[in-house]
Amino acid sequence: MNRQGRGSTGPGRPSPLPDHDYEPPAPVRELPDGRLLVAFHGDDDRRRVFDVSKLPLPGWHRALAAVVAERAGPGGGLRTFAAATTGWGSLSRLVKFLGALPEPPASPDQLTPAHLQAFHDHRATTTPTTALRDMGEARLLFALPALRDLVSAEVLDHLQRRLPTLRAPEPSTTVVETEPSPPGNGAKRLTTGYSDGELARLLAALRSDAARIRDRIRAGEDLLRRYQADPLALDENDRDLGRVLERMAATGQVPTPPAARPSPFCPERRQLAGRLFLTLRDLPPLMMLTAALSERNGETMKELPVRHRVLEDRAVELVIVKRRRGTRRWFETVTWEIGAPGRELHSPGGFYLLMLELTARSRQWCGSPLLWSVWRNGYAAGLGVPDDHVAPFQDSLSCTSILPTAWAANRPRPLLADPQPAAAGPDGTVPTLAVQGLPLQVSFNRIKTSMEVRRTKRMGGHLPSTAKSNSMPVLFRNYLSGDPVITAWAEEVLGEALVDAEQAARQAHERAAKAAGGGPRVLPGPVDTAAMEESGIGPDTARQAADGELDTGWTACADHDQHPLTGEACQVTFLDCFHCGNCLVTRDHLPRLLALLDALAQRRRELAEEVWWPRYGPAWVAIRQDILAKFTPAELQHAQADKPHDALLDLIENPWELP
Repeated sequence: MNRQGRGSTGPGRPSPLPDHDYEPPAPVRELPDGRLLVAFHGDDDRRRVFDVSKLPLPGWHRALAAVVAERAGPGGGLRTFAAATTGWGSLSRLVKFLGALPEPPASPDQLTPAHLQAFHDHRATTTPTTALRDMGEARLLFALPALRDLVSAEVLDHLQRRLPTLRAPEPSTTVVETEPSPPGNGAKRLTTGYSDGELARLLAALRSDAARIRDRIRAGEDLLRRYQADPLALDENDRDLGRVLERMAATGQVPTPPAARPSPFCPERRQLAGRLFLTLRDLPPLMMLTAALSERNGETMKELPVRHRVLEDRAVELVIVKRRRGTRRWFETVTWEIGAPGRELHSPGGFYLLMLELTARSRQWCGSPLLWSVWRNGYAAGLGVPDDHVAPFQDSLSCTSILPTAWAANRPRPLLADPQPAAAGPDGTVPTLAVQGLPLQVSFNRIKTSMEVRRTKRMGGHLPSTAKSNSMPVLFRNYLSGDPVITAWAEEVLGEALVDAEQAARQAHERAAKAAGGGPRVLPGPVDTAAMEESGIGPDTARQAADGELDTGWTACADHDQHPLTGEACQVTFLDCFHCGNCLVTRDHLPRLLALLDALAQRRRELAEEVWWPRYGPAWVAIRQDILAKFTPAELQHAQADKPHDALLDLIENPWELP
């Protein structure tokens, strides 16, 4: 059969089948002693066997084994070791609770809604953080045919009810001090990123430690290479060390240095192992720098594969795991840039290839398909052997602790957070000095949030372009919303946009006023015919204006029949009057103008800024800058008391002409 392309299949040519019948292994096995076992093999290539016989209520065992096998099987929703273990824990707690009741349901058909309600109340009282999760898992298990056909319809209806969400208690009005909400009370826990200064210091520390680890192992490899090429060319100390390194490379075992005390826990052995192998203490800076460069979360970093493909010496292509995306949607092919030579600490692809180089010798002995392989002291790990090479995340993602905060605090130069303002003293005064020396809290989640924030800023806030490993709702809700850096940046961008919009409106008003005769004519003070004639208005026009015969929507028009720009009868909207040389504004018009400003402010709350400024911005600028500024505060205060409730703004919108 040809393995390239379609092979030997085609229309009219069936696919070749094996000679003998194939029977897949049964997911549920019954041992001769009567035990029921469910074998699990997850998509993360981790395995476990669940012993259903250890649970109480023997009348439930066969049905439970069937639903566990289906729930954790290839088509189920529990396809990782952690997910399957969590689901098994929820099921075990339910069955053990039912078995401990005074009158337990011996079989599924004896289960009642009261039993489930009692279980939920018990979990909500003792462990509220997992109550909803346990009931949610029970709902999914009882929806499977193996249990659904055995329980009553009342039980199924009860499981489909919406459960009350645990909420944080309402703050008391009598308590002065405020404490942070403890985990588990239902409140959302936001993971904020780092400030620009904190992120810069963190990345510098990560690169510094990664460079030190790289130089240490490369120096050991170089010494080993020179020793194997010509031992006599080395001095005595290097020759002795080269002999030890050659033995370490050949056997994977680290001897006790001659000058060290003969103890399996002596630190000299760990220092000697670090000349060729990565150690557990090297993992925090290397993994966090990988997470920062790739902009991925810590779980993905733990399961980076060895298998990859180099594309024209420019990029690395590999398949990574992104959990919690749903069934059969975990794996994603990514392409990481390698970068220029010598810049591997600044590009994800180059750093990935560097990690392949540094972990190669340990991976030779443990044979793991995952990237991270390290040397560890076998005695310290309780293995009873001197040395061990292990993939720390091969069996479980949580079997090896990284402790990023401990790494940051125990460095020769500890990482510190930005100075925070000091709290107010007993007399209510706030010192000017800030609190110094607070340790920086480091975690993969904060690094991921910080990188998401920086990418969002680079993309100008465009979420469709920013969303990389998460959907847009998840990106905004879990990473961007509430982050102080992104909030400050958004406020800055919004402020700049408002300034630009206001400047554009001012320029539009100035251009319109220049083209239409220089803008409105404002007459502060008493409104009578003599005052208007002194300002240069003709006697007839002054009389008509004083009597209100020339009033329009909010101002007066000195010559409606001859527009300054066209020389014809005016055809523009009343909002354009504020840019026209025929516009006449007196003290009597102030109440209507103030009402118009209130109406424009209301429209601004209802419309987007990019819609409001072109439509109403020029008129708003003209009123605020060219008209109101020429009246006294007393005149404005008097007009404020007399302004009408209806500004008549709807009369110029022509909503009846819209489709």
